Amino acid sequence: MNEKSLKIRTLEKFLRWMAQKILQKYEPRVIGITGSIGKTSSKDAIFCVLREHYFVRQTQKNYNNEIGVPLTIIGVESGGGSYIGWCKVIVKGMKIILFSVRYPEVLLLELGIDRPGDMDYLLDFIPIDISVVTSINNAHREFFKDTNHIAREKGKLVAATKQNGFAILNDDDSRVRAMEKRTKAKVITYGTQEKSEIVVTDIHSGYQDSQFQGLTFKVNYEGKIVPFRLQNIVARHHIYAALSAIAVGTALKMNLIEISQYLTTFTPPVGRMNRIDGVNDSLIIDDTYNASPQAMYAALETMTEIPHGRTIAVLGDMLELGIDSEKEHLRIGKEIIEKKISYFFAVGMCMEVAYHNVQKKGLSHDKVFYFEDPLMAGKAVKKILKKGDAILVKGSQGMRMEKVVEEIMAKPEDATTLLCRQTKEWKKIPFKKRTTPCS
Repeated sequence: MNEKSLKIRTLEKFLRWMAQKILQKYEPRVIGITGSIGKTSSKDAIFCVLREHYFVRQTQKNYNNEIGVPLTIIGVESGGGSYIGWCKVIVKGMKIILFSVRYPEVLLLELGIDRPGDMDYLLDFIPIDISVVTSINNAHREFFKDTNHIAREKGKLVAATKQNGFAILNDDDSRVRAMEKRTKAKVITYGTQEKSEIVVTDIHSGYQDSQFQGLTFKVNYEGKIVPFRLQNIVARHHIYAALSAIAVGTALKMNLIEISQYLTTFTPPVGRMNRIDGVNDSLIIDDTYNASPQAMYAALETMTEIPHGRTIAVLGDMLELGIDSEKEHLRIGKEIIEKKISYFFAVGMCMEVAYHNVQKKGLSHDKVFYFEDPLMAGKAVKKILKKGDAILVKGSQGMRMEKVVEEIMAKPEDATTLLCRQTKEWKKIPFKKRTTPCS
């Protein structure tokens, strides 16, 4: 064990101890959220529903791991590489433990896992009143045998939910639905299935004279049907985030009409299917925060629903897929062809598989391009853009696809507020080309 790893382990233990003491002292209601995709969107939707009734603190940034979750519980930002910064974190935590402060009534925590045992570590000191599971797929497959093992690890959150609590489950995902067998808590399911407790119907994308009006749908719960409108949401798969928020709201005795009013303000987090004006009166769909196969398919499907001239997909590698990497990138190529995308820009050595597939079986050579890094891709995309184009930009976090958006957005001066990974720390990290096979 090297000195750095010892320091990190010591820090984790102390942060965990402080977090545990704070939870024991203030006893907030804890809502834990996990899943392969949609955790942050669900968290934000739930926050929209609860913030008018409760003092709520939610996970910020990517604070969903062994260090980040305790930081959220304490209510501080990371000390980063600063000794003084971490001293301030410790002082803040100890003040909360030793003195009485106004502490949140509800903690809304994302619980991320990368490898077996991660969930056990978090649940060992965090009591769960309400668990929310969004979906399960093979994202972060690298350290798991298969998708079922991922489901087993994430399902521990449901199993740990208090008996007098609630487990909120996506009924459209068979692996998530099966988790109801692992808990004695009251289960509330949501989805498109008639047997779900909360059923969504009549989903429509609202466009009038090519102007986006939001997504509309109806929700049936206990025989009551209420219309909803998400005025800031373009992607249909974000409706699942809204449904999880509706389920949490009903668990806490809120009525559907009240919940529908609160959700009108729901806006997806930066880098998750956000509409941004592009150069030459084009439209960018910015989905650059991260990528998994399921999310890629959903994003490409959204592109087919947008009134547009040409559709342009700028897709970076999907990382951490393990032995499924080549197969999944090949499938993305097939999706590009089936969705009749006008132009395809592949970025990274993993996505090169899709590039070759589309080149051979789909688009003509002058409409398919390959680049090793996002900076080169962004400059190339910018050259071809014209009025009416719709551009989807997406890739895993390590691919830094936000650099493409920054190159082609109409107002790059707004990047700090509209794009992900805009902090000084992220800006200092250059994009690194892969030198090893994709996994």
